[in-house]
Amino acid sequence: MELTDVFVSVSRRGVRKLFRSLPGVAAALVIALSTMPAHAQETAASDSQAIAAIVNDQVISSYDLDQRIKLVILSSGIPNTPENISRIRGQVLRSLVDEYLQWQEARRLNIEVSQDEVDKAFERIAQRSNMSVDQISKALEAGGVTRSTLEAQIRNDIAWNRVIQQRFGPLVTVGEGEIEEVMRRLEEESGQPRYFVSEILITFDNPAHAEEIAAGTQRLVEQIRQGAPFEAVARQFSQSASAANGGDIGWVHASQLPDKVSEVVTRMQPGMVSDPIRTLTGFYIVQLKAMQTSTGGDPMMDQYSLMRVVLPLTPDAEPQAVARRAREAEEFRTQVSSCDEAAKLITKYVSGRSTPPETIIAGRLPAQTRQAISGVPVGKATVPIRSEQGVEMLVICGHRAAQGEMPTREQIDNTLYEQQLSMMGRRHLRDLRRDAVVVYR
Repeated sequence: MELTDVFVSVSRRGVRKLFRSLPGVAAALVIALSTMPAHAQETAASDSQAIAAIVNDQVISSYDLDQRIKLVILSSGIPNTPENISRIRGQVLRSLVDEYLQWQEARRLNIEVSQDEVDKAFERIAQRSNMSVDQISKALEAGGVTRSTLEAQIRNDIAWNRVIQQRFGPLVTVGEGEIEEVMRRLEEESGQPRYFVSEILITFDNPAHAEEIAAGTQRLVEQIRQGAPFEAVARQFSQSASAANGGDIGWVHASQLPDKVSEVVTRMQPGMVSDPIRTLTGFYIVQLKAMQTSTGGDPMMDQYSLMRVVLPLTPDAEPQAVARRAREAEEFRTQVSSCDEAAKLITKYVSGRSTPPETIIAGRLPAQTRQAISGVPVGKATVPIRSEQGVEMLVICGHRAAQGEMPTREQIDNTLYEQQLSMMGRRHLRDLRRDAVVVYR
């Protein structure tokens, strides 16, 4: 399991719960000095501690910034080189400024987040990543990131999401006319191509900053094209609500995208990542994952039943032991033909084990897992991978393709609600920036 998978967000569980998903985009260590973790209080109070920025009389120390840069590098898959650190430093600092503003607003509204909530969220992240909390902590430590930095990231996400829900949730209304208009348009376009799109949105308030933001966005494009996972970069940098889903916005018709984005997407081939696309208030990076020319079902709604099998190995296993497990995995793959058989067959190998089959929707799986199971017949196993536990495979116990159908009125209502709430959240942050006193050092 790669550390980038730690940050794979759960799929949407209803739009009105969108702002409870963790971790969200560009969240970081933004605890007020009086409520910072002990180590942060000590370093911030030190006479020798450099200051990166001051936000409404609250200090962002160089320690805070360096920790956040390490977390971004570790979780986004961007290569850890001095050049890349220099390139993302400005963007990360701007994100930290925003997050201090978010936390200050949460404090103003008396919104508190308990340690128990943070711990439970940390545990959910570990469970979704097939890792233990201790394994995540060790991976962070190996990357030079304190656990408290990730905990503060989680804490700020929870707090800001509550700010938006509390302030604007009751104000958002979706009229029947809006729902009818969407349904009419979808019916008219039912025979038109659909595109499965992921997005990264980097906004700017002042046109004078557009050139600087454009350069930073172009650097993100270059990192993605060089191998950084789009999903991980989206979760760390995107300012769209879709960041919680790794940038995925699902299947859309061209008319559902901003005009300039639509023009680019319709010329792309699956797998391509666009150059930065400028709009009135920001820059988009889009990735076209797939395209449909028929009215078939959404593959992201396909239902799979998966069994995980493991041939255990210690992280420091000798090469001979690794090679033996690899041979056993290939032997298992050639012999297995069903999940019932797989559960018995894996026990032939020393300490081999399996988990009960789990039914899950494709869209809730990490992108790497969706790619691994794609095209694997029912009863067969995926290509083995090396993980913290050993050599792992997934056996496909069942697969039911989604049926093509129009979204329900409730689904359209939820989508429109999400769009309006996300827009209000971005506007509120813009207002906080406008009224803030920020000094960069």
